[in-house]
Amino acid sequence: MNKLYLFLSLAIITISCVNKPQQLDPIPEHDNFTLNSTFVNETRVINVWLPPTYKNGTTDFPVIYMPDGGIKEDFPHIANTLSKLVGNKSIPPFILVGIENTDRRKDLSGVSVVKTDAEYCPLTDGAKNFRAFITKELMPKINTTYRTTNYKGIIGESLSGLFVMETLFLEPTAFNFYIAMDPSLWWNNNYLEQNASRYLANLPKQKTKLWFAGSDAKDIYKHTTNLSETLKKNTPKNLIWNYSPEPKEQHNTIFRATKEKALIWSLNTN
Repeated sequence: MNKLYLFLSLAIITISCVNKPQQLDPIPEHDNFTLNSTFVNETRVINVWLPPTYKNGTTDFPVIYMPDGGIKEDFPHIANTLSKLVGNKSIPPFILVGIENTDRRKDLSGVSVVKTDAEYCPLTDGAKNFRAFITKELMPKINTTYRTTNYKGIIGESLSGLFVMETLFLEPTAFNFYIAMDPSLWWNNNYLEQNASRYLANLPKQKTKLWFAGSDAKDIYKHTTNLSETLKKNTPKNLIWNYSPEPKEQHNTIFRATKEKALIWSLNTN
């Protein structure tokens, strides 16, 4: 049993690091462009879904940014979900900006001092450069191309969820709300979870929302649960948060299973 559990844990970790194929979803109407980046030293493909009222109006809209945002990744099913929720008035209209992967292992993982982590993702701080690309290159491009407000958030699952959580702790003013499904908090000997109290104490006065969830993946669930306990004891007044334990969901099902309630909770004003 121990060997079986080890195998399954390693399989989950490996899956969370590779470029992941997605189910085939209808591809919604969307904009598409490329952006040259000096921070990641690549040309990146960007997909943009606009709410139905965008084209015939003059209103400015808030924005959701999404790593794993390629057409063959998570962009179609999240865009279709937003379209559904906007259509039935469960959420206000938002713009969705999806960032297509090149090497998600490099972009979404921060530094690690754990040598064995190198079996799954680079130990160098690629997330730092990717975060700079989003905040210093992509955001200005989106803001000059589309009618946007200053209100923005980020959504991610697995390794992207790790990136979401790290961004909240390291650069909390980058976004107004953060959504992380099954974040890979095992990374770097669960450094973010272990140091959560210190990061929380340094959150700025800006009101921030956090929604996160954990599946039945034991190497993730224990850390998301521990983080929720830390938040209960050390919640800053400016942080509104919700933890959704999902023991009936697996690592590869939790994104689709929880996306609607995550978006409804996060995108409505509290």
